[in-house]
Amino acid sequence: MTISIRSLGLGTLFAIGLSGYAAAQSPDEVTLRYLASHGSVSAHEFAAELGYFDGTGIKLENVGYASGGPESLFGLASGSVDIGSAATAAVINSIASGNDFVAAYPTNGINEQVKSIFYVLEDSPIKSIEDIVGKTIAVNTLGAHLDYAVREALHSKGLPQNAANLVAVPGPQLEQTLRSKQVDIAAVGYWQATFNGQILDNGGVRAIFDDTDVLGEIAGGFAVLRRDFVEEHPEAARNFVEQSARAADWSRENPEEARALLAKILEKRGENGALAKHWTGFGLRPGARATERDLDFWIGVLEREGSLPEGKYKASDLLLQNIASTAAN
Repeated sequence: MTISIRSLGLGTLFAIGLSGYAAAQSPDEVTLRYLASHGSVSAHEFAAELGYFDGTGIKLENVGYASGGPESLFGLASGSVDIGSAATAAVINSIASGNDFVAAYPTNGINEQVKSIFYVLEDSPIKSIEDIVGKTIAVNTLGAHLDYAVREALHSKGLPQNAANLVAVPGPQLEQTLRSKQVDIAAVGYWQATFNGQILDNGGVRAIFDDTDVLGEIAGGFAVLRRDFVEEHPEAARNFVEQSARAADWSRENPEEARALLAKILEKRGENGALAKHWTGFGLRPGARATERDLDFWIGVLEREGSLPEGKYKASDLLLQNIASTAAN
């Protein structure tokens, strides 16, 4: 089945465009439940704290933590949450598996400032991607961004994509797991800059590669909504995307204030707010815009692996901004 946005509601939803930040008044009152990520924050969480959803009828509710994107998408599919957030490859796989999801906005970008880094201890013999064959790598969860980044790193060197051993380790335990030599490599995701800064402050580690070396500059993942929610609450969905993009832009333009806000959010959750000083931002383009490559790259990877039928999916079928432009015209 080719994924397409078939309802007039979605065309109407995005016809105004994501660059117009005015939050339209709406009688449609909805509570959007989501799972947080340890040591990290989303643009929609910033939007809520900044009051950008005031008057839109939108209320966010944190209902716990996700170990990673796949758990978040499972919660979205089961109806236990209303916002999912996952790596692009995981989102595409989930849609291809039959979940009627739409990608709302990129949650993070990968660039020279915001990236995932693969660390070893200073005295490790591991020096390059070729050396990770047979080694154990700690990642936050399996089947998500770091998992796919390792596969692509190995593929880029002509090595089998399953040549390294991945184990799931919660973000707060990554550093301890590496320093106690329970794993050979600790992968710190682009969304885990708070943990990354702490690891560097404590010293004794070095990076062997990062995901920009393998993927270039690209969106890291997307916030995801169910299609039935978007069709039932088009105004709320539009405001959710627009105000999240507005918050992402605010964070880029006001980095010190953004770190202070992140500290407040972490402390409210019972986490260490002091780690916010290490946060490097969302790495998003202005207006949290996506490009077709953000999705086409991973569609190509999944086709190559045999996870997707060749030619069945394309970015224009999945990017709301592209669909909106078509509908508006």
